[in-house]
Amino acid sequence: MPRHCNWGCGQPPSETYPVGDRRARISDEDKTWVVNLACQKPKELGYAQELWTTRMLAKHIRKHCGELGQASLSKLGRGTVSKILAAHPVRPHKLEYYLERRDPEFEAKMIEVLHLYREVGVWRTTGLPVEVVGVLSYDEKPGIQAIGNTAPDLPPVPGCHATVGRDHEYRRYGTVPLLAGIDLRSGEVLGLVRDRHRSAEFVEFLRLADQHYPAGARIRMVLDNHSAHISKETRMYLDSVPNRFDFVFTPKHGSLLNLVESFFGKLAKTLLRGIRVNSKAELRARIELYLQEVNEEPVVFKWKYKLETLPTESVVA
Repeated sequence: MPRHCNWGCGQPPSETYPVGDRRARISDEDKTWVVNLACQKPKELGYAQELWTTRMLAKHIRKHCGELGQASLSKLGRGTVSKILAAHPVRPHKLEYYLERRDPEFEAKMIEVLHLYREVGVWRTTGLPVEVVGVLSYDEKPGIQAIGNTAPDLPPVPGCHATVGRDHEYRRYGTVPLLAGIDLRSGEVLGLVRDRHRSAEFVEFLRLADQHYPAGARIRMVLDNHSAHISKETRMYLDSVPNRFDFVFTPKHGSLLNLVESFFGKLAKTLLRGIRVNSKAELRARIELYLQEVNEEPVVFKWKYKLETLPTESVVA
C-alpha cells in the first residue's frame, strides 16, 4: 500500500503501514513541538552554545522527550530534524542581522538626508545654488590594520602556481583610521589618515574642506552622530567660521544612509584586500596614494533607492 507524505505536501499521514515497517511516524503535533523547541536558544535550556546545530538539537530531543511528553521522538535522528525544520522553514543555526530603530526621529532624519540626495541629483545638471559650494558625505573608517609579511610573497608561475603565494604568519604594526568625505557632485574624495579620530582630527578635516572649497558659501555635510562631530572643540571651530558648514545628520544606527560607506566598501575590496606593509607609515602613504588615484578618475556615487516615494516639498534648510 502506498505511503502518504508526512512532510507538508498536503497529504494526510498514512494510518496503515505494511506489517514489519519499522519507520516511525511523526505526527504534526510532534513536528510543531520540535519547531517550537528549535526557536529557543540552547543557552536558555542550560547549554553553553548560543545557536543550535541539528545534531545537538536531535540529541537534546532524544534525551528529554520522555519527560516532556514526546516519547515518540526517542529515536529522532538529525536528518529528520533537518527535514522538519526545512519544511517550515526554520534555520536556528543561522544568524541574520537587522537594524533596530532606536532613534525616535529616524524617519524625519532619513527624509532630510534623502531630500538632500535628490537635490544633489538636480544640481548635477543645473549647477549648485549660490549659497552652496559643495556637498560632502563624510565618515571615519577606523581600525585599518597595518599587517606585514614574515616571508616574501611568491609570484604566480605559469603552469605551476596560478596564484600569489603567501606565508600564513604575519606581523601587526597597529591600526590607522581614515577620515574621508566624498563630494556627491564630482566624486572627488577628501581624506586624512591619522593615528586617531578624535575631535582634533575632525576639526582638521573641516579645515581641509574649508580650504578646498571657495569661500563665501556653505559646505553641506552628511555625517553620523559620532561624539566628535558635536563636541565642544568642534562647536568652537564652527563658531569661528559662521555659516560655512551645514551638517545633515543621519539617524542613529542609520549609517546605511551615508553614501561614503559605498566608497569605504570599494576601498576594502580593492586597496585593503590582502594589503601588506612594513609599517603604519607605509600604510598611510599607500592609502593617500590610493586617494590620489581615485581623484584622477573620480566616480560619482548616487542614491536612487525610494527617492520617488519622498514628499515633494524639501525639508532641507
